[in-house]
Amino acid sequence: MIFAAMQFRKQSLTPLNHKEFRYFILCRFFYIMALRMVATVVAYQLFQLTKDSFSIGIVGLAEFIPVISLALYAGHVIDKSDKRTLLLKGILSYSLCVLALVIVTLPVIQTRLDVKNTALSFYVIIFFTGIIRAFAGPTSSAIIAQLVPRDILQFAASLSSSSWLSASILGHASAGFLIAGFGTNKTFMVILGLILTSAFILTKVKKKPVVQTKLNVKAWDSVKEGLQFVFSHKIMLGAISLDLFAVLFGGAVALIPEFAEEILKVGPIGFGWLNAAIDIGSVITILFITFVPLTKRQGYKLFYAIGGFGLCIILFGISRIYWVSFAALLIAGMLDGISVVIRSTIMQLTTPDEMRGRVSSVNSMFVNSSNELGQFESGFTARIFGGAAPAVVFGGCMTFLVVLITWLKAPGLRKFEY
Repeated sequence: MIFAAMQFRKQSLTPLNHKEFRYFILCRFFYIMALRMVATVVAYQLFQLTKDSFSIGIVGLAEFIPVISLALYAGHVIDKSDKRTLLLKGILSYSLCVLALVIVTLPVIQTRLDVKNTALSFYVIIFFTGIIRAFAGPTSSAIIAQLVPRDILQFAASLSSSSWLSASILGHASAGFLIAGFGTNKTFMVILGLILTSAFILTKVKKKPVVQTKLNVKAWDSVKEGLQFVFSHKIMLGAISLDLFAVLFGGAVALIPEFAEEILKVGPIGFGWLNAAIDIGSVITILFITFVPLTKRQGYKLFYAIGGFGLCIILFGISRIYWVSFAALLIAGMLDGISVVIRSTIMQLTTPDEMRGRVSSVNSMFVNSSNELGQFESGFTARIFGGAAPAVVFGGCMTFLVVLITWLKAPGLRKFEY
């Protein structure tokens, strides 16, 4: 038994034997860390300027619009492109957006901008980051299959998820420390350095051949083929849809600036740790699952995990004690990690190589963009309900309700195993 566990542990790290996969993981680590830092710093700075969580919701909407609008077309482009070059262009383009944030937050510029124009500058810049993410996000998922053999793809997906979450944790937490120690402008300078480092590392990966078999297919036909594939696979569609609504309604992270400032009374460091709590929980789970995999009844576990996630969000909404709030988000992240592993494994194992870009883009449209839409929903409901706490409790209740409805309506997903 012990020998078998050791063998599995060794096998789970096999993708790291491939040099280009190591470069990719390192590149993605710095890139995701920078993305998370941007989200944290922008949300913090906007709330400090406006004292209104709705402004944070507008940031989510500004990023959601280009992501949802371009996601399907992006999948077509990804499948007919060299994924390494496309990803490199995306990262370099993102560095220009961060440079714009550096300029906007320079003291000499801030003295000439009022609150309204500063907020508008953030919204415009974040809109352009949404355009970039529509292409770069699915590309970074689709390229994994070209970096490792198919027989270890599930281990590569797990390691990729672990590195993503580790970078997210470090990005959220370190942003709080950097804001406290150096201020917003210098923090954006650090982020710019991380982005450029990520781009340099990616240049170590060779260009990749295009695997799409129908190179001359029209864009709409290509997009339609990707949609048909996802909608014909009920298990994949169910997992993606369930995760979409959980993220949409359970987006408590968007309102953490208000919780930190007005409810829990903590500074930027406490804010940074609260922002990182869900990701810390997720990476704990994913690292554990890497060595002790989910071997059966994955469908049931997916429902239990997302239902528990909703209950943790409700607890966070009613808590007035910092460590209780942190623990609620930590456990929510641990449960969310189960969902991430199951969904990403389904995608990697069931998607043909020539359709990975389009399927990843559909997933991005359903799940990743729901983060931004969920951010807007949180800001909007916070304004309607008169505060962040009732908005978060409402979101947690809606998440739990969605799980109950899906449990009744999707018995195939409930009984699914891989």
